[in-house]
Amino acid sequence: MSYRALLRVVSPTFFPLGLLARLPYAMAPLATLILLESVTGSYTFAGLAGAAQSIATAVGGPVVGALADRFGHRVVGSTAAVCNVVAMALLLLATQMDRPAMFVAATLTGLTQPQVGPLVRVYWSHLAHTQGQAKLLPTALSYEAAADETTFVIGPALVGVLTVISPVAPTVATIAVLAGATLPFAFVHARPHVALADRPAASAERLPRGPLAVMFFAMALIGAVFGAIQTGVAAYATGTGQPAAAGLLYAELGIGSALAGVACAWLPRRFKMRHRYVTFSATLLGGMSLLLANGAVVSLPAAIAVASVTVAPYMISLYALTERLAPPHKAAVAMTILCAGGPLGTALGRAVAGNLADEHGAMGAFIVAPVTAAVALVLAVGVLVVDRGRGAWLPDERSLLEVSGSTDGVPRREADL
Repeated sequence: MSYRALLRVVSPTFFPLGLLARLPYAMAPLATLILLESVTGSYTFAGLAGAAQSIATAVGGPVVGALADRFGHRVVGSTAAVCNVVAMALLLLATQMDRPAMFVAATLTGLTQPQVGPLVRVYWSHLAHTQGQAKLLPTALSYEAAADETTFVIGPALVGVLTVISPVAPTVATIAVLAGATLPFAFVHARPHVALADRPAASAERLPRGPLAVMFFAMALIGAVFGAIQTGVAAYATGTGQPAAAGLLYAELGIGSALAGVACAWLPRRFKMRHRYVTFSATLLGGMSLLLANGAVVSLPAAIAVASVTVAPYMISLYALTERLAPPHKAAVAMTILCAGGPLGTALGRAVAGNLADEHGAMGAFIVAPVTAAVALVLAVGVLVVDRGRGAWLPDERSLLEVSGSTDGVPRREADL
């Protein structure tokens, strides 16, 4: 379906405001790192505080999702944006205090992070199915993947530019974007209630714990790939005497992924979602393996360019499968649980890759990416075998889950999809 179809179902301000609304998510980690290092002079402390922030984001995300399912996206989204503004302001204030105060404030900024990306995907799901336009959803999810990747290119670049002015400037700018874009977007465009929580059968429907755990783990694996590449390009750039090139190399990953995400909208519908998941897991492994050929077969920029186009298709398949797995009244919490895997995986990937980089240089860090991608492929193939075409673990179509006394978290459907 054409992207023009999306313009016909939302207001003209939805897209630019929605793009700006998710910028703080991409800006906050680097802004926090720069701010705290400039105040304390310690990369170790700044890194620990940043790790706490990432973990808090992963923990807070499902809480925001659960509250949104219960009280509506508008109330919860607006409240989260306000709380995040306050938390970021407290972080600035804490720089005049001691390290424990800064650590707590950094954790609060992660805990209150507005979950714009996950909640917008739930909004698209609701819009597509209530208006009888299910074909709209793949295009919307492709756009959302491209929007996410775009912000992860623009956000860190903006932080880098603002740092030239002052190490405080990126945090101030993050607060400004939260107040000027994230809050208005939640208030204007979020629906009061997206989930169908008042349906009589809603209380009987549960989250499919087993399949959702698989999606969470799959997202954590791609997060670990990101963490490994971040560490690898930093080690590579430093080793070549051009540390500033690290940001450009990592931005290349986001640009290629965004373009691939846009292209996913034109995949044929007969290409089933379960097959996309396995196929894109395989292409992810192939792309990440090129990073090990750096210098021997291709240059690192060329390897990253090719590897980048394998990222968004894999992630889109995870979002689409999670959207199909979750009961409508718990779609927000399911999507935020999925997204929580990203920062946790990134933190773990950075830690492992960092240790390997200390011992073996950039190639030590890069090896984490294909190894992790190989695990992702094994997981995808394993789930495909377990599912055996029933659609309980890897549904091809959207369905209201019919859970009948399931205690293992696997949804029972009246008809296979």
